[in-house]
Amino acid sequence: MIVFAYPLAFLLLAMPFMMYFLLPPVKGMHGDALRVPFIKDVKRINVLSGQLWSNSQTAGDISKRIFLGAVWFFLCLAAARPQYAGEPVRSSNSGRDIMLVSDISTSMRNADFSYQGRRIDRLTAVKIAADGFINERNSDRIGLILFGTRAYMQSPVTFDKQAVSNILWASDAGMAGNSTAIGDALAMALKNLRANSKKTENKIIILLTDGENNDGSLDMFDVLKLAKEENIKIYTIGVGADEQLNAGFFSIRMPQGGLDEKNLKKLADETKGRYFRAFDTKGLQKIYDEIDRMEPDFDEDKYIQERHDLFYYPLGIAFVLALIILLLQRKTA
Repeated sequence: MIVFAYPLAFLLLAMPFMMYFLLPPVKGMHGDALRVPFIKDVKRINVLSGQLWSNSQTAGDISKRIFLGAVWFFLCLAAARPQYAGEPVRSSNSGRDIMLVSDISTSMRNADFSYQGRRIDRLTAVKIAADGFINERNSDRIGLILFGTRAYMQSPVTFDKQAVSNILWASDAGMAGNSTAIGDALAMALKNLRANSKKTENKIIILLTDGENNDGSLDMFDVLKLAKEENIKIYTIGVGADEQLNAGFFSIRMPQGGLDEKNLKKLADETKGRYFRAFDTKGLQKIYDEIDRMEPDFDEDKYIQERHDLFYYPLGIAFVLALIILLLQRKTA
């Protein structure tokens, strides 16, 4: 499809006509003309001899005017800047950068969650809930860090959400160690977000854990200072049932321990995020839905359209026509 960047340039087409009809004729540009008393005799001799000298000059003038008009038209066409516009394409590269930081320590094996009538462990519940969240973030880049005793970068922020989801599903509780290095995992997430994005806003970390920071080289509050300096929002999710059913001769219920809710809440509040508590699979899914609602996609209705300039074609035609006018002028001179 052909479009024009400056369509108002076509108004210039009327300029020669306006000048011709509105401006008065110029007089006396060359001073007084030389009077030739026998010019009438020359014209009469020319007509009597059968030579159509005056008519040939008139035809030449008409040709020049046609060419001049064409030159002006193509110059105006070039000034309007014609462009070839391609098909509109939805823009999906200006959303948020979201880093998922998930605990895969051995405690995530605890089977205190249920899904579709069967008991599942905490990590499986996280995979189910996080998978839906990942697939809903159409305009965002998503990365993944898994941590236990140590933190491991599984994927930097990327638009390849299927790859992130596949990596999450392939993870297993205990493969990163028994303890919980929350500070190191958050520091790695901050470093990756800073390295992969020049924007200072729209960066989010979603931290999910069932424990407390009991390993690693960095404290959670050291990371908190860095997150506030980088203006990165942190959402924290604590997982695990308040009471856990233990198998045995007698069924007893025991309260869950080890979850540092106080510091998780402080971490979220001071970075303008929010702390959530997940007691079951449905609750965990609702938490991810709530985060999805609080952080909507950007640019859902924005489209980009590739354009290629074509102005040099009419400009070239105008140049060729101008050369033809010069050649005609020299021929009739």
